[in-house]
Amino acid sequence: MGQVKLTNVYIERCDKETENLLAEEGQAFLDKSITYLKENKNEFVYIEETHFNEIGVDALSLEVDDVFGTYDVMLGLKLPKKQEVGIKTYLDRELQGDEVKFDLMFDQNDGLWNVNFTLNLLADFQEDMNFQQAFSTIYDFLLKLVSEVNNK
Repeated sequence: MGQVKLTNVYIERCDKETENLLAEEGQAFLDKSITYLKENKNEFVYIEETHFNEIGVDALSLEVDDVFGTYDVMLGLKLPKKQEVGIKTYLDRELQGDEVKFDLMFDQNDGLWNVNFTLNLLADFQEDMNFQQAFSTIYDFLLKLVSEVNNK
């Protein structure tokens, strides 16, 4: 796994109920363990990063699911609607587990896919990873998805 170093980041911590900004965070926040979200279940982390833009993702959010306690990733993915089968095939194959692995819905207005998936189901997931490692793992996963779908 080629961990990309996230350097050009914009990070917000937000309240899950209201989506209100709690704080903007700097680069140092990426060194915190993702377990921060388990300790602060009312929050989600929103990130924008140049590398993500290059693969058609303006931003993504990471939070802990209130019911299952899993780490959920939410993002918009700029791929054509006709790529649905390829996206679903990739997600089904790459996310490990029998439970519901992802939620995928095309937004006609924005022309992008709303993608939600469980970070815990990625092969490289580790509970003790920091945000840098988590976002790098997500980036690698999405880069492979976009590459595979675009090369079919």
